[in-house]
Amino acid sequence: MRILVLSWEFPPRVVGGIARHVGELYPEIVRLGHEVHMLTLATGLAPAYEIVEGIHVHRVVVPDHPDFFEWVGAMNQEMLAYGAAFLEKTGLCELIHSHDWLVADAAIALKNQFKIPLLATIHATEYGRHNGIHTDTHRYIARKEKMLSHEAWRVIVCSQYMRHELERALQTPWPKMDVIFNGIRPEKKQHAGSFDRQSFRRQFAPDDHRIVYYVGRLTYEKGINVLLSAAPRILEVMRGKVRFVIIGGGNSDRLKEQAWNLGIWEQCNFTGFMSDEDLDKFQTIADCAVFPSLYEPFGIVALESFAAKVPVVVSNTGGLPEVVIHGETGIVTYANVASSLAWGILEVLQHPDYAKILVENAYADLPRRFNWAKLAIATEQVYQRIVQERAAVVWE
Repeated sequence: MRILVLSWEFPPRVVGGIARHVGELYPEIVRLGHEVHMLTLATGLAPAYEIVEGIHVHRVVVPDHPDFFEWVGAMNQEMLAYGAAFLEKTGLCELIHSHDWLVADAAIALKNQFKIPLLATIHATEYGRHNGIHTDTHRYIARKEKMLSHEAWRVIVCSQYMRHELERALQTPWPKMDVIFNGIRPEKKQHAGSFDRQSFRRQFAPDDHRIVYYVGRLTYEKGINVLLSAAPRILEVMRGKVRFVIIGGGNSDRLKEQAWNLGIWEQCNFTGFMSDEDLDKFQTIADCAVFPSLYEPFGIVALESFAAKVPVVVSNTGGLPEVVIHGETGIVTYANVASSLAWGILEVLQHPDYAKILVENAYADLPRRFNWAKLAIATEQVYQRIVQERAAVVWE
């Protein structure tokens, strides 16, 4: 089967979870015998065309624009022009696979022009990110998401939670959706190599202190403010011997102000962006990973901590309770409740034998439920269903 994939991010362009998703799913789709062409954005020194792990990667150039939606429009125009020329020159694909609303216009136009069925993977919704639709910007994006869902032959979501959300927010019919988890390559988190662990650890905490960390975008929906609110209770119980490390890019001014007002500034370290190499090292010396999200469709960061063999504490929002099995592969706490989060973190810090069991169980769960080769087979089954249904209809 020949598949044309549209994604606005693909490594080395990494903005969020989509890049990791497409970068790890499609090599497995190729291994199943399919021909995959990835239409994405030019970035840095990456070539306009290359083959990456069997994927034919085509990158279009889109100049920066101060208006984000103007830029998105220009990107879709470039993708549509390139995709149409590619299909006319090389012959049709059996399927178009689109990832999220940013590439919806180009994907839908190619679908209609060439009468190729469209599959959409929707990774998150504007409704979920903002707990409702409140502004013109929200309404614009929500309309694009709804249009993509409507135009798609089928829709893939990453959790049962997201299936409910699309039914509610986008009115996507329940039978039209397939739930396929995200996955991870565990070996990618085992590359810390040999290094001076003690010296590296001392960059973040004294030898007798425990390290609790968050890694990800510094946005409200990630609930980092809840972690900071939980910190005083944790410090009280642990007699001050804890350091809270906040890793990730974004505007941290509000969070830093909160840490100062709570009197925990000296116990917090806002690192900003951390390279993958340093993050792999850091996770080998950390004691607890915390993801206190207020909205989280799935939670790839939890899988990365599973793979890094760090005990995980999460909130019970979105898809996180589907990923983390409470009391077995991690601790699940009440979302936006600082006292509950503090309890979960203390469970890990005060019971190291229990934390070790959680880590072992979580690592063992990766090949069972989050293996990309298995997830690719599930995705292939959706492809085959669409192609069979397409062959049975006349598209005029």
